Amino acid sequence: MRIATFGHDGCTQVGLVSPDGLQLHMLDLSPDAASLGAQTLIEAAAAGRPLPATVGRVIALAEVQLVAPPPRPRRNLFCVDRNYHAHAKELRETLFKGNNPDAQAWPIVFTKVAECVVGPDAEVRLPGPISGQIDYEAELAVVIGCGGRNIGRDDAMAHVFGYTIVNDVTARDVQMRHGQWGLGKSFDTFCPMGPWIVSADALDGNATRVRLWVTPAGGASELRQDALTSDLIFDIRTLIEAWPTPWPARWPRRWGVS
Repeated sequence: MRIATFGHDGCTQVGLVSPDGLQLHMLDLSPDAASLGAQTLIEAAAAGRPLPATVGRVIALAEVQLVAPPPRPRRNLFCVDRNYHAHAKELRETLFKGNNPDAQAWPIVFTKVAECVVGPDAEVRLPGPISGQIDYEAELAVVIGCGGRNIGRDDAMAHVFGYTIVNDVTARDVQMRHGQWGLGKSFDTFCPMGPWIVSADALDGNATRVRLWVTPAGGASELRQDALTSDLIFDIRTLIEAWPTPWPARWPRRWGVS
């Protein structure tokens, strides 16, 4: 199941993406419920309620404006850095120089404020003279559905509702200047998200390929990032087990795995 949130006819709506990725089957939601996007479905599933039915109306994907699957996340995105073996090796003498040299000792955790989330096709606004070193990374984002506390590794995947993609945009010079990463990670528009959420029964997040292409103005697309989540230092089960705070059932958290 692929759940998309989109703008159409002047309002926010939610639909299921067709297998070919070209159409949306609209879901039967009130305007208030639809305004929360896919979060309405996540919370219904966590509470054991059935998902809403489709209304029989089909819209071409090309006719809508995709927005972030949860247009207004209730909480910050909690993120883990230095999590691919290759990434840790590449940056061990620069970005990660001041960190524990043992990449497997403990995850590096940071956060991006919810207000920086935008849709997958939204323009990223650069913060002008504040930063001259903007970076980007495609990330697998894990969507927690059913909440819990002190979740064990064997039970971890039962708490995963699904997955989406985020672009972890960073002002590297601001990040390094402050020593902590919150500000450099959280400028407005610094977290494009989507295009949709894929349910956990349709995708194995522990065996997924994450790729990113960059298309310069007037130029051809160039593959800049290509990684398998099987190369993660900390797999999804480990991250959920190791997280120090509870996952509330009412407010599912989302975080990038880099």
